Amino acid sequence: MVAVRYFVHDPERSIAFYECLGFEVEERWGPAFAILARESLRLWISGPGTSAAQPMLDGRKPEPGGWNRIVLTVENLEDLVSSLRRGDAVFRNEIIRGPGGSQILLDDPDGNPIELFEARS
Repeated sequence: MVAVRYFVHDPERSIAFYECLGFEVEERWGPAFAILARESLRLWISGPGTSAAQPMLDGRKPEPGGWNRIVLTVENLEDLVSSLRRGDAVFRNEIIRGPGGSQILLDDPDGNPIELFEARS
């Protein structure tokens, strides 16, 4: 199992978003924290009220966004992207193709990136 923590502004909105990507709620700890599961990945959704969101000693605050990301392997990238585009999905780029397959970067509602990847067949 692998766990990744993403900081979010609105845990309820994030849970609904990730459910569209095949995640299921595994645990809820009040309104500020949830553990979502997809295969062997556990995604920890941390809202503003969690201990992990508290400022560091130097004053920096953990916040959503950045470029580190989870990678979700998918079966049909083009179909999934088309489906997500019909909703409110925000992509950072278009589908790009490389030697190992195709990928695109999708932002969650708080700007945390998700790489959707389809391996070359």
